[in-house]
Amino acid sequence: MEADIVVTNPPFSLFREFISLLEAHKKQYIIIGNTNAITYREIFKLIKEDNLRTGYTNFNVGMFFEVPDDWGKYHHIDESGRKIARVSTSCWFTNLEVSKHKDFITLYKKYNKAEYLTYENYDAIEVPKVSDIPMDFKGIMGVPITFVDKYNPDQFEIIGLEISNSGLEIGVKPYTPEHKKYRKEVQARGAVDGDLYMMVDGELKVPYARVLIRNKKVDSK
Repeated sequence: MEADIVVTNPPFSLFREFISLLEAHKKQYIIIGNTNAITYREIFKLIKEDNLRTGYTNFNVGMFFEVPDDWGKYHHIDESGRKIARVSTSCWFTNLEVSKHKDFITLYKKYNKAEYLTYENYDAIEVPKVSDIPMDFKGIMGVPITFVDKYNPDQFEIIGLEISNSGLEIGVKPYTPEHKKYRKEVQARGAVDGDLYMMVDGELKVPYARVLIRNKKVDSK
């Protein structure tokens, strides 16, 4: 593979294989991928080890591309009269340094046991939004995958990803016998053993894909 830096938009269906090829040849790269690729085992491992990170994309918005004048589906027309289409689940991935991943996330909330729920099958608390990460919590927290776009390895440690087998491998416990009666309903939404869950007012709640993290800047003693 004769290239110093690879910049491209590979087919999303071949994203894993393409990353593996680039890694095997020890290439630097800046490529476009589906945001959900974060949850792929091979991709998440690279992110956890700080060998892959997101680039400059508004992670919650997606990417915008100019399309031909006769293109029927587009998001808006810009100030120059060009048609702009939006792909909501796409972002840049790179193994180059990205300065935003050296910035510390500003934390302003303090831990309150009454506000932060605890998972039934793993010793960690549920943090529904990255902005709600408590500044003083010493333990493990489950945060949305959007956290990866702000991840600074000097501030946080990534413990793992709680999705099926990936969750089981880091100690997320399967459904208990008394909770299995709820499982058929939540499985219709894709929940399986290895996913985190909570009991809220007698109802089983399964949050969407959580990254388990610990704040390095809080004394754990």
